[in-house]
Amino acid sequence: MRHISLVQLYKDNREKLMLSWLLGEDNDRRIEIKESNNYGADVVGHINIIHPERLQVMGKAEYDWAYRIGERRFGQMLNDLLAAQPPAVIVADGLSPPEMLTEGCTRTNTPLLLTPKHCSGVIDLLRIYLSARLADTVSLHGVFMDVFGMGVLITGDSGVGKSELALELISRGHGLVADDVVEMGRIAPTTIEGRCPGMLRDFLEVRGLGLLNIRTIFGETASRRKMKLKLIVHLQKTANQGDAPRLPLDAQTQEVLGIPIRKVVIPVAAGRNLAVLLEAAVRNTILQLRGIDSMQDFMERQQRMMLDEDA
Repeated sequence: MRHISLVQLYKDNREKLMLSWLLGEDNDRRIEIKESNNYGADVVGHINIIHPERLQVMGKAEYDWAYRIGERRFGQMLNDLLAAQPPAVIVADGLSPPEMLTEGCTRTNTPLLLTPKHCSGVIDLLRIYLSARLADTVSLHGVFMDVFGMGVLITGDSGVGKSELALELISRGHGLVADDVVEMGRIAPTTIEGRCPGMLRDFLEVRGLGLLNIRTIFGETASRRKMKLKLIVHLQKTANQGDAPRLPLDAQTQEVLGIPIRKVVIPVAAGRNLAVLLEAAVRNTILQLRGIDSMQDFMERQQRMMLDEDA
């Protein structure tokens, strides 16, 4: 079960959303995800009695609807909602909370917060925030890079040259997200986001040189806070380069938090320019994501030539 306290959410978003605490500040309720297939977007939304476990947000539309259905019906709905103990109610759009809502929150000690921000904007920002804070997470060993705008995790055995490759990529204009320890979180059903632990941010360890502050050496553009994981490049030591398959026919993937991620294995041998090979792998992956598969095109061309010869 993943959760975050309401007080923490308030502290982290107070300035962005201009939040103010009206009632229930002493009742620090938890916002939590109880099922493994749920995400941060599932725990915040417009006032909804069907999902009382959500952080309830009331805006102009809900305000007008409450007055339209009448005090009696709104009171019944509100009593049922507050009896289920939602984490909090946020009144947005700079509105004053209805008297019935204030009385209900006081009676049930339900936290009530106010914000002048637009209701939809409040929900969108909190969904992004909660998706990151409540995501399934795992720590992976490797170097996480931004290469041509794509999140690439470089993996391999210790001493294979991951950091040296990362340093060369940075010198070619690409960006470092994390070295050694990468925190991966599943922020959506098919999206993995990687970031660096705060202690290691901007640092890259290179054998013989020690710790390098990439932001200081190469400038602000050499460092990234986070990226979405799209490709895993595994560096594989090989005694004989001829042992590696020349034309891998099957696309490889590796599961991260239950999501298959594209994977490329690059044999490491003397004389190979790994930076160029990795850039080519990223470019090829971008083409594949756009529906252009070079290997498939080649196989189809070969089949057409064989058919023409038979004819």
